[in-house]
Amino acid sequence: MAISRMSNASQFAVAALLAVAMLVTRGTHFASIDALPSASWAVFFLAGVYLRPLWGFAAFFALASLIDFSLLEAGRITQWCLSPAYWALVPAYGSLWFAGRVYANCHRNELSTLLPLGLCLIAGACVAYMCSGGGFYFFSGRYADPSIAGFLPRIAQYLSPHIGYLAMYVAVAGVMHMGVRELTNPRVATSR
Repeated sequence: MAISRMSNASQFAVAALLAVAMLVTRGTHFASIDALPSASWAVFFLAGVYLRPLWGFAAFFALASLIDFSLLEAGRITQWCLSPAYWALVPAYGSLWFAGRVYANCHRNELSTLLPLGLCLIAGACVAYMCSGGGFYFFSGRYADPSIAGFLPRIAQYLSPHIGYLAMYVAVAGVMHMGVRELTNPRVATSR
C-alpha cells in the first residue's frame, strides 16, 4: 500500500487505530504487565505519515488533552505535569507530526527506506524532547532556578527511553503496514 495513495477509508481506519493506541497507553509511563509505555509520540509521528488532512493534528492533540484532563479530574494523575508548560506539547507533537510527514515523502517499499525512517524518528524525537522536556523544566515553575546545566542531565536520562518507545511502536506499525500490504498486493493475490 502506497502511503500517499491511501483511500479515505484506509486513513480513517489508521486514525481509529492510532486513537485506540493513545487511549490505551496515555497516562501510564512505565512498562509493566498492566501498563504499556505511552504511545503518544508514535501516534503523532504515524499520524503525520499516514493521515493527509492537517486537521488530524488538532484532533489528536485534542484527544491527548481530553485524556490528560480526564485523568486529572478522575484523580489518576496529579497537577504536577499539567502546568502552564503543558502547551509546550503543541510544538513537541507538531515536530513529530512534521517528521512523519517528511518520512512519508521519503517512504518506499524497500529496505533502503529504513535510513530515512531512522533519521526522521531521531530528529523528530530530539526536537519533541527539547520542546516538551525543556518546556516543562524551564516553564512549569516546578524547578527552582532552571538552567542549561541543570537541563543537560535530564536529556541524557529521559531522551533515550522516549526514542526507544517511539521506535518500538513505529516498528509494530511497520510490521502491520507490511502485513496489510502483503494481503492487499494484487500480484500476490493473482499468483495464488
